[in-house]
Amino acid sequence: MLELLAVAAAGAAAGASNSIAGAGSLITFPTMVALGLPPLSANVTNTVGIVPGYVGGVLGYSDLLRQQGERFVRFLAPMLIGAVVGSAALLLTSDAAFEAIVPVLLLQPRLTSRLSHAGNEHSPYLTAGLLFCGAYGAYFGSAVSILLFAILALFVADTLQHLNAMKIILIGCANLLAAVAYALLAPVKWSYVAVLMVSSLAGGRVGAHYARRIPSDPLRIGIAVFGLVVALVLAVQAF
Repeated sequence: MLELLAVAAAGAAAGASNSIAGAGSLITFPTMVALGLPPLSANVTNTVGIVPGYVGGVLGYSDLLRQQGERFVRFLAPMLIGAVVGSAALLLTSDAAFEAIVPVLLLQPRLTSRLSHAGNEHSPYLTAGLLFCGAYGAYFGSAVSILLFAILALFVADTLQHLNAMKIILIGCANLLAAVAYALLAPVKWSYVAVLMVSSLAGGRVGAHYARRIPSDPLRIGIAVFGLVVALVLAVQAF
C-alpha cells in the first residue's frame, strides 16, 4: 500500500509538472526505480501510466486548442512517425543496455523557452524537430516537454500559452501510440499503471489550471536539479 501511495503521489506531481513545465518523467521514473522496478520496466510503465495526465492537460487547455486545429494536424504526423521509431528502438533495447543509457538520457540538456525566433512553422527544420521529439519521447521522455516547447517557440509565432497547449496534446498523442505498443510487448507493471493513470489525470488537470497563472521557471529549475541527482545515482549503479 505504501508503494502504491508513493506511485500515486509521483503520478499526480508528474501530471501537474507536464502541464506546467514538463519533465514529469523525472518524478515518476526514479520513484519506480527506487521502489525496486528495473529501469526498462519503470520506463515503459511510466509511459503507459501517465498518458491520462496529458488528457487532463488537454482538458485544461481545450479553449486554446480549438483555435489551432489545422496546426495540430500538420504537427501531429511527424510526432507520430517519430514515436513509432522511438518505440521500436526501445523494444529492441536490452535491460542491461537501457540501464547503461539512462544516466546519459537524464543528463541531456534542459532547453528553455528563452530562445529567439528562428523561422516559420512550415520550416523543414521544425518538422525534423518534431520527429526527434516524437522518437525521444517514446524512447524515454525525460524533459521532452521542455525540449518540444523550446522547438515550438523557435518556429511558431504565437503566445506561450498556445504553444504550451500544443506541446501537451502532441506529446500526449505520441505517448499514447508508444503506450499501446508497450502494453502489448513490454514488461509493464500494471498495478503501478492503474495508480498512475488516475493520479496523473488529476494532476494534469490541476496543473493546466495553474499553468495559466504561475511562472514555470522555478519548477523547471527544480526538476532539472532533481534529474541531475538521479542521473548521477543511476550512473554510479550502472558503472
